Amino acid sequence: MSDFIAAEDRAILAAQQLDSFEALWALELEAVDEPNTERGGYSTVSRLQLGEHAYYLKRQSNHLTRSLRHPFGEPTFARELRNIEHYRQLGIPALQAAFFAQRRLAGKQCAILLTRALDGWRDLDSWLQGWEAHPATRRLAIVQACGELARRLHGARQVHGCFYPKHIFLREQADGFHAQLIDLEKTRPLWFGERDRIKDLEPLLRRAGAWSEAEVRQLVVAYLGGEVDASRWCQRLNARQRNKEARR
Repeated sequence: MSDFIAAEDRAILAAQQLDSFEALWALELEAVDEPNTERGGYSTVSRLQLGEHAYYLKRQSNHLTRSLRHPFGEPTFARELRNIEHYRQLGIPALQAAFFAQRRLAGKQCAILLTRALDGWRDLDSWLQGWEAHPATRRLAIVQACGELARRLHGARQVHGCFYPKHIFLREQADGFHAQLIDLEKTRPLWFGERDRIKDLEPLLRRAGAWSEAEVRQLVVAYLGGEVDASRWCQRLNARQRNKEARR
């Protein structure tokens, strides 16, 4: 995959002489969390502030995903960039990429993915803490925003694969809440209709334990675009949740 620089960020990065793989790779920045070492290599995330513009700089070495097209593996960031661009083309609200490049260093596949920081947005996990303290109107607006986001996702025939509260970011505005997705590495096409849709939605409800039954139904109604079939969907989601919990 060739180097990528978003048109909106090209001048910002060039002004700081950070418009190349080598310059971004050499930056010494503190990681915002522990390195991800699940795939044998490593992947780190750091915050990069350039004047008024904030980014998250993600760097990885031999952190690979394998597929029929790449049986020996490719950096997971390469797949995520393709998904970010695909979401943009489909009109699914999601994080935005500013820069991507990959190189082979000392025999290892290394990659950089720079994304724009979601300042002013909060993940659903943080909203769920102290959930009952929020006014009922705010809780309803959050639930509806999540349901509408899922509807846009599945309406575009995409499955997120990790539709968890920590991957849904929300921003409160005058007209209600807006929602978007991060962590698109596991996204794939929606192949199996309702089965895929239930499988993608259920993990969100399992992890959003603070939601009442009425709020779950409100999410389902927002997702379906109306009350028709909402009861059956709630039953199917509850059944899958019970099955998943029974396997623990």
